[in-house]
Amino acid sequence: MIFCEPVFLFVFLPALLAAYYAAPERAKNPLLASASLLFYALGEWRFLGWLIASVALNYWIAIGIDRYRNRPWAFRLLVIGVASDLALLVVFKYAGFIAINLNRVLAWTDAAPVSVPQLLLPLGISFFTFHKISYKVDVYRGVAEARRQPLDLALYILLFPQLVAGPIVRYNEIARELVTRVVTRVDLAAGIRRFTIGLGKKMIVANTVAYPADQIFGLPTSDLTMGLAWLGVVCYSLQIYFDFSGYSDMAIGLARMFGFHFPENFNYPYIANSVTDFWRRWHMSLSRWFRDYLYIPLGGNRATPARTYVNLVVVFLLCGFWHGASWGFVVWGLFHGVLLVVERLGLASLLARMPRAIAHGYTLFAILVGWALFRGGTLHQSADIIAAMVGFGQGDGLAVNVELFLTMDLLLIGFAGMIGSMPLRGTVVRIFDRLRTRTGGRASTTVDATFHTAWHAAVLGYSLLLIAAQTYNPFIYFRF
Repeated sequence: MIFCEPVFLFVFLPALLAAYYAAPERAKNPLLASASLLFYALGEWRFLGWLIASVALNYWIAIGIDRYRNRPWAFRLLVIGVASDLALLVVFKYAGFIAINLNRVLAWTDAAPVSVPQLLLPLGISFFTFHKISYKVDVYRGVAEARRQPLDLALYILLFPQLVAGPIVRYNEIARELVTRVVTRVDLAAGIRRFTIGLGKKMIVANTVAYPADQIFGLPTSDLTMGLAWLGVVCYSLQIYFDFSGYSDMAIGLARMFGFHFPENFNYPYIANSVTDFWRRWHMSLSRWFRDYLYIPLGGNRATPARTYVNLVVVFLLCGFWHGASWGFVVWGLFHGVLLVVERLGLASLLARMPRAIAHGYTLFAILVGWALFRGGTLHQSADIIAAMVGFGQGDGLAVNVELFLTMDLLLIGFAGMIGSMPLRGTVVRIFDRLRTRTGGRASTTVDATFHTAWHAAVLGYSLLLIAAQTYNPFIYFRF
């Protein structure tokens, strides 16, 4: 069950909201935990028992870490807990990849190949694995208290808005709200508005640009031209941003409806003037996780410059591998890690002295090349797309050309997506501020409320029409 399908919008969410607001305080957490288990079971019932057992194991390990604090057994339990989390992730997500690549090595010898396991990937395993690890590490560091109430920890890991695809929420960010929270009308209204914007991002923009992106990336090498390659990569860059930021908006909005305040996950990444700046804006909860639980423990910026550069590359190499068991993801992570090192070596200071347009152009080009690596099914396919982008496409434009994809819908929605990738909210606020000044404050409230109501109603209405037309598809990050 996904956030933009009818069963969720018209059955699950309304019923849960009604029950939640009617329930007494002591019943709210059990209700949310039960609803979250139901939400997961409707999509992955096979793994429900395993998920519950994993939560129970993490509960007892954290209790043990807290009990043996500042003694050797605390660290041993932390290692056992983190190792068990990573072992499950490796088995389910990377066993097939490891076996395939091992067989390639064995092919050079007389050894018999190993069998390649065909395992289903539990929905959201990468995200709730990071939640569990951060909780135990924070308890070990003393920045979070081990929960004595099992339901609190279960709700933190299972809370349905962030269970499947984030944002990656630290335990101490919502620890107080797990125990007590108050939902006001302001919270409910803000949550509905945020959810509506996320739904519009997914249904109106992401799904529209997904079709040409999928079609172009699926073309044989012989059909690729420079125009097709650029159109495909630009469409995919809009798709992944509006798909994932749309999901994050919906998750943040849903959490707000139930009294939780999740951290922001995106901050207009496509306006960045360097790749370093891009990673301060893109999937921020993931970047913070890798910074605090991997980069800093490796030495971070405190080590020698050479070690710092190695740390950066290692972190982004693992970031790429976290996204999926594919060499394309690994090379994508390595590509970004190397770019960050190059920027630290002096490119960043050079970009700061250049005109903003040049710095921005470099950043967008680097990001788009990265998305070609990320989206390509294989390294060979990614290389073909990148080669076509720089003028080495093999297509002649006769059988397949750009005009086949440039429909009026794509042009309008693509343009709207580019505009929506920029922080125009400040401009709108300034317009209303001027109106407020000119009218002495008389018209500001009415106009502001009318504009926002009309805007959100239009986005919601059109999104529901698209849902009714069965044009929705799963979120990209569900497969990670």
